[in-house]
Amino acid sequence: MSEHSVLTELLTMLESNPELLPVRLRVIELLAAQGRYSDALGQCGAALAQDPGNAQVLELLQRCTAALAGGEPAVTPAPATPPQPPAPAGAGGFDWAAAEREVGDIIKPAFIADDGEPLVVGPGDTGLFERPRVRLDEVGGMADVKRQLELSLLGPLRNPELAKAFGTSARGGLLLYGPPGCGKTFIASAVAGELGANFYPIEIAEILDIHLGASERNLHQIFEMARRNAPCVLFIDEVDALGYRRSQMSGSAGLRTVVNQLLTEMDSATGDNEGVYILGATNHPWDIDVALRRPGRFDRMILVTLPDPEARVSILRHHLRDRPVEGIDLKAIAVRTEGFSGADLAHVCTSATQLAMADSLRTGTVRPIGMPDIEQAMSQIRPSSTAWFESARNVVEFANNDGTYDELANYMRGMKPR
Repeated sequence: MSEHSVLTELLTMLESNPELLPVRLRVIELLAAQGRYSDALGQCGAALAQDPGNAQVLELLQRCTAALAGGEPAVTPAPATPPQPPAPAGAGGFDWAAAEREVGDIIKPAFIADDGEPLVVGPGDTGLFERPRVRLDEVGGMADVKRQLELSLLGPLRNPELAKAFGTSARGGLLLYGPPGCGKTFIASAVAGELGANFYPIEIAEILDIHLGASERNLHQIFEMARRNAPCVLFIDEVDALGYRRSQMSGSAGLRTVVNQLLTEMDSATGDNEGVYILGATNHPWDIDVALRRPGRFDRMILVTLPDPEARVSILRHHLRDRPVEGIDLKAIAVRTEGFSGADLAHVCTSATQLAMADSLRTGTVRPIGMPDIEQAMSQIRPSSTAWFESARNVVEFANNDGTYDELANYMRGMKPR
């Protein structure tokens, strides 16, 4: 698929899912590569509105600005001759074995993890493994999410004989969904910590590539590395960008094959994923291809909602730690921030810190962060999840015939109007 076609598909995806920051970053890079610096700058503005201070966006912004001013080009052009992809092997994907035979055996150098166990990584592998130390009991609040994780994943893994007696297992994938900024990545990391497993977080930008077949190859390499380093929690963030509904792809064969490859990798009939626990996160589960939610794939869904009061206290305490504070009433702040996401609460803490720091710079004396700073910050910040719940309301009212989103519907009925 041509670079222009990829850009068109990604722009279409952004129209329906504007909060997909990794996709927007890829769009900026492609626009800059085509010399469309003004359009790229517009996308940079939208990206900074989502994530102020994002280092990658700021770097792209600087490059595009320099290019418009007659400086160096914003992005290094792609090689004239792209690497040749492996040959297709049927509708399911590519003949990886043949490709590996062509380049020789993949000898995997070992890296030592914190506990002394080797992490087996091969040439071309992307991403980094982590050994999370956080456990689920360190996640504030979210009792219902923890209960569902225990029932659907952790319980069967801890009690394999009991699970076998009841004919259940932890195979397949688990999908965490809900409004943005509510800690889905943190929960996935805590699950890995609970299992004592490697944690391999993947972002869409590490998979998608403009060259034909490269995205599928990247995806295959990621799963292969996870299999070599089992037990492993493979976490795919923004999975709706990767597993987007093929019926909405306007006939594009390029992104369709990426979805096909993901289906192949998750299918137990075509790959041995023993010890690989696949967790996905998405803000828009209704945009995921239906084939990805069939048994053996992302067949279990857990709603990760806005933080409850206990979780809000925990989040506020986390973001104010190691900062000079005085007279802060975390419980009072938690009461007044109902409807705020974890990201919103982090923004409140950062804004309050900046206010206290600005005052300290004026006086030359360090002034601790106090409740007036928190209150001023709260008065300037509004919940960022409002638009998400408006979109979700349409789904639960008009596209929930099979009851998939009953849990979300019940949660929304219990929300207090703002």
